Amino acid sequence: MTHLWIRAEQRPNERRVGLTPAGAAELLAHGFDVTVEDSVDRIIPARAYREAGCAIAAPGSWPQAPREAIVFGLKELPDDGTPLPHRHIMFGHAYKGQPAGSRLLRRFREGGGTLFDLEHLVDETGRRVAAFGYWAGFAGAAVALKCWAAQLHGGIAGPLAAYSDADAMQSDVARQLDGIARPDILIIGALGRVGTGAGDLCRAQDLRLTEWDLAETAHGGPFPEVLDHGVFLNAILARPGCPVFVPAESKAAARRMRVIGDIACDPESAYSPVKVYDRATTWDAPALRVHDDPPLDVMAIDNLPSLLPLESSEDFAAQLLPSLRTLDDIGAGVWGRAEAEFRRQLAVL
Repeated sequence: MTHLWIRAEQRPNERRVGLTPAGAAELLAHGFDVTVEDSVDRIIPARAYREAGCAIAAPGSWPQAPREAIVFGLKELPDDGTPLPHRHIMFGHAYKGQPAGSRLLRRFREGGGTLFDLEHLVDETGRRVAAFGYWAGFAGAAVALKCWAAQLHGGIAGPLAAYSDADAMQSDVARQLDGIARPDILIIGALGRVGTGAGDLCRAQDLRLTEWDLAETAHGGPFPEVLDHGVFLNAILARPGCPVFVPAESKAAARRMRVIGDIACDPESAYSPVKVYDRATTWDAPALRVHDDPPLDVMAIDNLPSLLPLESSEDFAAQLLPSLRTLDDIGAGVWGRAEAEFRRQLAVL
């Protein structure tokens, strides 16, 4: 019998979850055991899972879960160096040379556990079976525009809080832009999930929008056009062969660009296409000023969909549920491919 253990997220401002009570009820009906850790932060309360028939456990109790349990969370585990003996479903961010990723892989190697990285759950064609990309793009564009507005008012963007829904986010952005010069936007990766979400937010604000994808970037660069837009939104993942769209020297170059929204947000990767910053930004300080005259602010928050926690959770959970139903055959299909990639990464660690 497959036992799925939903852990409480410990990261500040992380309210998302990858399984809804309705999805849990469906798994229970298929013979799964489902345990859900209590959480005061999760957008869906524990009582809804209890009513669906799930067992409820104390927050952070997953290290004591039965060894056969599959632990499912979204964001990172506590970076405490302890070996990891369980099978984990999560965003590991461990396969692109990130220092924290290497530490995580060593913990799995030492504990004998397995990482099923959500970023590497793919179908037969290599397409991800579930992603938060649309809402990351939608929210990332919104925060980048808030950074633009704050800069034009002579400051820098201040702390963020989650929104009740997408309409509330749109209304807030419209208020921020009211009465100031409206930027033109360039989106790289416009045809993907992230770019589509970013484009929808910008179109709803009636902004001038340039959308690039593979056809416009196939020549590999350089891309001086990036500097000719007020706001640049990066919606492509860092990976080998990825072109550099914003080289380090862009900070001091002649440019109209004032805000970069690095929605993909992978500054520690050697393959990052944005070379003017070196760390993620936060909800408390969403903009990092990397140049003063003229100003250049970078927004690079790595849990943007949590600004819309209910919509993003419900969307992601619906995408993932068909794959979760196949966990009783974990050596095949989506899960077999993810484990094979994990084993390959361990071999080159």
